[in-house]
This record gives sequence, C-alpha cells and structure tokens, in this order.
Amino acid sequence: MREVMVIGAGITPFGELWESSLRDLGIQAGLEAIRDAGITSSDIDALFVGNMAAGRLIEQTHIGALIADFAGLAGRNLPTVTIEGADASGAAAFHHAYLSVASGLHECVVVGGAEKMTDLPDADVTEIMSTALDQQWESFFGATLFSMYAMIARRHMHEFGTTREQLAQVAVKNHAHGALNPQAQFRRPIKLESVLGAPRVADPLGMLDCAPISDGAAAVVLCSADRARKLPGQRVRIAASAQAGDTLSLGRRRSLTAFDASRVAMEKALRLAGRSRKEIDLAEVHDVTTISEILAVEDLGFVKKGEGGRAAESGMTSLSGQLPVNTSGGLKARGHPLGATGIAQIIELWAQLTGKAGRRQVNDARVGLAHNVGGAGATAFVHILEAA
Repeated sequence: MREVMVIGAGITPFGELWESSLRDLGIQAGLEAIRDAGITSSDIDALFVGNMAAGRLIEQTHIGALIADFAGLAGRNLPTVTIEGADASGAAAFHHAYLSVASGLHECVVVGGAEKMTDLPDADVTEIMSTALDQQWESFFGATLFSMYAMIARRHMHEFGTTREQLAQVAVKNHAHGALNPQAQFRRPIKLESVLGAPRVADPLGMLDCAPISDGAAAVVLCSADRARKLPGQRVRIAASAQAGDTLSLGRRRSLTAFDASRVAMEKALRLAGRSRKEIDLAEVHDVTTISEILAVEDLGFVKKGEGGRAAESGMTSLSGQLPVNTSGGLKARGHPLGATGIAQIIELWAQLTGKAGRRQVNDARVGLAHNVGGAGATAFVHILEAA
C-alpha cells in the first residue's frame, strides 16, 4: 500500500444555514479544499461523498453525482461514489477514498461529506436519525438515538458511579473549545448549571447533553505521497485508517457500556500506524451525546473502563489537559451534519497538525486521532494522522 497524504481542506460553517442548499454547501467545501491543495479540477481522479439521509431529509439521492455535476466536473466523466454509514458516513467515505489512493487505483481524489438537516421539523429529523438503529427491534417501538444513549448513560452510572455532573462537564468543555472555532455552530461557553438544568431529552440526558441538528459540509483532498511532495502546500500523512463493526441492536451486545467496534478499530489503527496511545497528542471523538465521549475515551484505551467521567471532570481532556479531546468543539458544539462530521474531524486534525488551529492550537501537535461512530456503535472508524 502506498503512503497517502491530506493536501488540502475546506469546510463551511455548521449550523442553521437556511439560505444554502445541500449542493451549495458541498460545492463550497469541495472548491475550497481544491484551492487549498493548490490543484485544479484536471488533477482529480475521483470524488467520494459521505451522506446519511438526503433521500429522507431533502428527497435527493445520488449525492456524489449531484455535487460533481454542479461543481463543473461532470464533463470529465469522473467516477463518483456516495457512501452511507449512518453518522459515520463521512469517515466511511474518507476510509474508502484513502484505500483508492493507497492501492494505486487513483492518484488524487476529493472526499467530502454533507448534510442538510434543518429544513424539516426536529421531530421528523429525530425519526430519520433513528433509522441508524435496528428498525424492527428498536425504532419501531419508539426508541430514538438519544434514548438509546440515555440507557447507556444510566447503565454506566450504575456500573461505575459516573455522575450527572461528570456528563455535564463534557458539554461544558466542548462548548469552551467550540467558542474558539469560527466554523462552530455554537461559539459561546456554557456553565455547568445550564447543562444540569436544561430540559430533559431522555433521562439522564438533557438538551445540552446532545448534539444539535445541523447543516454543513466538509471536504479534503487526498493524494499519493510522491505527488504531494511535488506540490507547494502543506500536507499531513495518513498513518492509519481502520474500521470495525458490531451488532446493530444494543440488546445483542456484549455490554451496554462498551463499544467493541471502537476498541477493535483502535487496535487496528495503532497496529497499522506503528504507534502507541501515549504518542497521540489530541483526539476528535464521536460525542453525539456527552456519554458518547466518555465511552470513546474509555473504549479507545486512553483511560480504564469506568474512568471516562472522572477524566472529563479532572480536566484531562481539556485544551490544556494531558489529552485534548474535541478541540473543534466536537459534535456537541461544532455541530453534527451527519454526513459531514467524519470529514470535519479530519479537518480539525489537519488544522492542528499544520499549526493552523488559531486560539485552540495544541502545542507541538504531531499525531492526531479521529474516531467516528455510526448509530449507537454498530460501526466505528479510527484514523491516525501525522504531521509530515
């Protein structure tokens, strides 16, 4: 397998983008990534797009072809691929784009993710997000993505003594990071009391424990290392890209408080990268809820199982902590346009590893990790990137 580099990135603001369509957002992010990479459309061999639910949200499928057409690339008859992996769709697209370049099939590709979620009422969007669960045994009976995570949170509290305050600390920390990110949906700090006092979504999770409904798009350009070294721009090496899976329904899992797919994907990624956990300088993890980040920090092996809540409470995962987590603000504050999230995580690592993260810059960042989960843990991706 060939060495692959990220050579350019583009991202729209995340939030309620009423005046922009899905195609507008996708084209904006993609063209920005191409300009950032210092290439032209003639250099692109393929387009990969992550999208979960445009067919339900805006009644549009065939998203890859749509973006290529309105970006002016259709005349080149490029292969376009649209990939769905629930809210890990962006990470799935990145994984397969990476494999296409690493294998030698393509030399230079654009990979992006986009979602337009705010055109429907919140209740309808929640129902659509719940299609990432087992329809027959979970969604049909009224379960939502957030209610499933609430059950996980309640069990984690029972088994390990995790407190409501520790859950809330994750939200407080990520909003503090998001306040430093000009592309974030929520760019203001919040207080612990606000999280604790917010209306309940599914006990023990409140409104400020859950990622928002968001519009947005993100894109990166990947190319072979040989080609990247001939270009003038900055680059970041993809040291590993790994995927693992688990049962779709929670009821068939080994445990409610551990995502085995995350654990296995992490072990694969570390092995591929030839790295240890101690060498990771920062991580973007899947915090669709506050308990999600706590699980991720545990399942990825940064702390022992049951200690994720205490890690958040102690400041270990803050910008100035031992392992900064979700310096972008995470899904919780940066926003969570389903198909774009996995690419947005890569872009945060790109910014950190090239020294472009501004006020949220992690000192001497050399190795970063991105972790994206589909649904309630049935799909997990881990990518490790290194400063070139």
